[in-house]
Amino acid sequence: MTDTSRIEISGAGLRCADVVRVARRSAWIELAPEALARAGQGYELAVELGAKRAVYGRTTGVGANRHTVVDPESADHHGLRLLRSHASGTGEPLPDDAVRAVMAIRLNQLAAGGSGVHPRLLEALATALRVGALPLVHSRGAIGTGDLTALAEIALTLAGELPWAAGELDPLAISPGDALAFISSNAATLAEAVLAWHDLTRLLAASHVVTALTFCALGGSAEAYSERVHAARPHPGAVRCAAELRRLITAAGDPPEGRRLQDPFGLRAFPQVQGPALDAAAAVERVLGIDLNAAAENPLIDIETQQAYHHGQFSTAHVALAFDHLRAALHHVAELSTARLGDLVEPDLSGLPPFLSEGPPGSSGIMILEYVAHDALGTLRHAASPVTLGTAVISRGLEDHASFSTHAVRSTVAATAAYRTVLACELLAAVRALRLAGTDLPDTPLREAFRLAVGSLPHIAEDHPLSPEIGQAERLLDRLAVL
Repeated sequence: MTDTSRIEISGAGLRCADVVRVARRSAWIELAPEALARAGQGYELAVELGAKRAVYGRTTGVGANRHTVVDPESADHHGLRLLRSHASGTGEPLPDDAVRAVMAIRLNQLAAGGSGVHPRLLEALATALRVGALPLVHSRGAIGTGDLTALAEIALTLAGELPWAAGELDPLAISPGDALAFISSNAATLAEAVLAWHDLTRLLAASHVVTALTFCALGGSAEAYSERVHAARPHPGAVRCAAELRRLITAAGDPPEGRRLQDPFGLRAFPQVQGPALDAAAAVERVLGIDLNAAAENPLIDIETQQAYHHGQFSTAHVALAFDHLRAALHHVAELSTARLGDLVEPDLSGLPPFLSEGPPGSSGIMILEYVAHDALGTLRHAASPVTLGTAVISRGLEDHASFSTHAVRSTVAATAAYRTVLACELLAAVRALRLAGTDLPDTPLREAFRLAVGSLPHIAEDHPLSPEIGQAERLLDRLAVL
């Protein structure tokens, strides 16, 4: 029987979901013995190559200092100087789950065998993850061409020169050539990217449930989700979205007949708008899956050809562009959610009092939810702006392009938080409408979703502050995502 609590780190096959489980402590890593053997071969080759020819970062300086020959064996050796100078991050420290994700990703990349670092660095990362020792890693200092500051902080912590944020290990000797080889990675950006992808993917799953609740509250027409309709224009995300809606709103036989010949776009065009976001999230997962298992260090120490290759694999344009695309798609999804919220408070569509109010004439009911949702939508709109339209020229003009993937990921975190609020407002309105109308829901997972919502969200007839309920609805979305 497979032990699902253990994830083997071998340099291949690591999935985004695996990283999330390690980061959030529902699984533990186990370093494959062959990974250590491969790292040992790479280290020996790197030392051998450095004795014969110029190898960037091992026998030379870095950046514009690439032609400067260094003595890696000096008392205060080049590697430690490099780490000290680059461990200069600032901003808020990364959360613990992100730091664990950084270490797991970097360990797996090193296990792929292209860095030439000493195997003891792999063992140290594996031990730190096992015992819960966490370096202090600052959030600011990367532009999408290598997370040099974050990884230098981790390396200096392993070396005993920086304090641990939690737990500790005995100081580790850093071999002269290991410094650049260890920090030549985008593992910190990828760590935040994987967690951002996971959290947004869950919200997109919850979107199906919330939309289905609104569909039932408004008496929607299921024709828009017909299998025949989507077979005629089979974009994968739209097909998947329509199937999810059918699963949620159809118990057996034909779905109920809708109140209208055609619904507003918020319901009728939901698969066509949600579908691109699902496809964009899947594209992000594919990009991240490649980078999690990549030997992308510059230079690449290639055991098979016994050569060192200098290259530009540190560029993360794929990651940056994929996340820019995902945020743009998410903005469209959020716009539809606010549109459905508007439909729910409109008596001509809901058959219920304006703003789903239950008090005396003129009561506001949930009127304010539209303000809150559109405020969050405005935040999301700004966060959705592409970060990949600018660049940076640094290191005396040598490094003349930057993807800003780190910023694309963090903009996605902000967009996800905003969308959570938008979707929570729709959820509150849909549940209130279903309660007021006494709608009989189909015997599908949607009935369980409504039961969970009723158990979490109080029904207060008179006008009252909605802030606590918005927060409760935001927290409930993760539970709805897995129904």
